[in-house]
Amino acid sequence: MDASTMELTREGVSQTYNLPLFELIFRAQGQHRKSFDPARVQVSSLLSIKTGGCPEDCGYCPQAARYHTDVERTGLMSVESVRERALQAKAGGADRFCMGAAWRSVKPGKDFDQVLEMVRAVSDLGMETCCTLGMLQPEQAQQLKEAGLNFYNHNIDTSESFYGEIISTRHFSDRLDTLHNVREAGINVCTGGILGMGESDADRIDFLLTLASLDPQPESVTINALVPVEGTPLAEQPPLDPLILVRVIAAARILIPQATIRLSAGRLSLSEEAQFLCFLAGANSIFAGDKLLTTPNPTFANDHQLLEKLGYHANSSCS
Repeated sequence: MDASTMELTREGVSQTYNLPLFELIFRAQGQHRKSFDPARVQVSSLLSIKTGGCPEDCGYCPQAARYHTDVERTGLMSVESVRERALQAKAGGADRFCMGAAWRSVKPGKDFDQVLEMVRAVSDLGMETCCTLGMLQPEQAQQLKEAGLNFYNHNIDTSESFYGEIISTRHFSDRLDTLHNVREAGINVCTGGILGMGESDADRIDFLLTLASLDPQPESVTINALVPVEGTPLAEQPPLDPLILVRVIAAARILIPQATIRLSAGRLSLSEEAQFLCFLAGANSIFAGDKLLTTPNPTFANDHQLLEKLGYHANSSCS
């Protein structure tokens, strides 16, 4: 069964997700090779352009103003500072640059105009651009498109039924509305979620079904492992079993075959062997650099060493 013959129902997704892991990875590898060079991994970089002070209560996030964490609150960076960081990322081997701001929703005005300038500046460097700025209105999405934005990231985080256990300051439908606005503006959709927040296999199946049911399907899917941060409600969550991460990636590759699947937060907790299994399962993008927004991440040098050891070639955009 592959993406072309599988029935996109909860039962069908469940059957795929619950395949024996060796069979699931085998099928995912076959699907991956139909759409991508299996030896290519895109290297991206993610910068927090405005850190902390967010009014939301996402249980995993150290940038929520209501939690007492070590994250230092900073204002919006200057366009030139962002451009310099993008140049550094490009020199380190990234061809995709993502800009994230800790806002519930981006407001029209001076700050948003500054973000538009950032998008133009990074685009002028010849890099693929992505933003994650919270909820987005249709006219804002259109402005970002006109500025040259390639992707907008807005994760659904988890299943709709489990969502309320993690976040109470917005609804699951708000996430979908923003994704709709992004799609209508002609911007590529980047969305995904976080594993290891206490969700069940049933939640992971529903999460995958929601992603795969987006029409059109997302061009980019981010799969994160929770990085527990002291001071947040999820600080004491036990470590995620890496094989669950592998299973979700493999199922996503089969269900959403044309998407670039981005192995995102939580890689520092993974062994080289676990990361290799994620690549075998269909992940074909990583975020490099010693920080992923506010949480630790492997350096560019470490990632290039790993990719070389495994026989992968960095970059050449996967999208």
